[in-house]
Amino acid sequence: MPSEIRLAFAHPSERSMATAAPGPLDRISLRDHIVEVEIGAFQAERGTTQRICFNVVVEVAPLPKDLDDDVDRILSYDKVTEAIAHELAAERLNLLETLAERVAERILLEHQAVRAFVRIEKLDRGPGALGVEVVRSKDQISHLKGEEDRPHPRLMYLSNAAIDSDNLTSWIDQMECRKRPLILCVGTHPLTVPTTGHKWTQRRIDLLAIEQNAWRLAAKDDRCVVVSTRTELDWAMKNRQICVWAPSKIVLDAVEGPSAPPSNSVALAAWFASTFAAGEMIVLGGDLPDNPGVPLRSVSVEQAQL
Repeated sequence: MPSEIRLAFAHPSERSMATAAPGPLDRISLRDHIVEVEIGAFQAERGTTQRICFNVVVEVAPLPKDLDDDVDRILSYDKVTEAIAHELAAERLNLLETLAERVAERILLEHQAVRAFVRIEKLDRGPGALGVEVVRSKDQISHLKGEEDRPHPRLMYLSNAAIDSDNLTSWIDQMECRKRPLILCVGTHPLTVPTTGHKWTQRRIDLLAIEQNAWRLAAKDDRCVVVSTRTELDWAMKNRQICVWAPSKIVLDAVEGPSAPPSNSVALAAWFASTFAAGEMIVLGGDLPDNPGVPLRSVSVEQAQL
């Protein structure tokens, strides 16, 4: 028991050696890599940054005998720091557990990597370091695919006039028959939205008004399922489910969020389309935004021919 307690607080390199499977494996390590980021589930952790410290050990297959001192044939330290930077840039996270898991999985996508130990600690949340550690092996992440395997959806923005049109079902029928998965976006509901005179509280209220409208659309067609997370969207696209985007979580968790306010709902939808690498965006009953970052066309509700 004492040795187990010692190992629990030891550096991941010691954990790696103590739990290694039979057979030779090499190890590379990253110690005390400190990054300042916005992370955390508490409201006090939003809008501010804090220091987090990474200690990572990667067990790798032995180097080939004909390595010839070639840096391009090894798993370099840069791959570890790049995995950290990539996951920190992907979206704002609440949990260190989620970040550690994603960093480990990204490292293990490298050909040579066999097992990854990732310890992350918050340095500014208490008198000591508060952290988590995960251990993942290659066989645990065999289900993962690269970014190139993600579908490129077709996104359709529906104005309130389009949502209330008698042709709504037929438009969805037409879009459903096409090859790319379909994501629907909407603006705020037609009722008056409260105003606060405060930028950040108004942002929340405007996002909630869009989500209320998403549920209003879902009530009109049972095929339309309201989703709010990247995980739900990825699953839905792969399984050909029609989604209606509820924007609050993805917008609030974005590391580089949209420049347009939620009240400019077409521009918000265009930002979302670009972040999900949409193949096309159709605006049904709305004005086109400037610099949308995705192929985009506008169709009037009265003359819609999709």
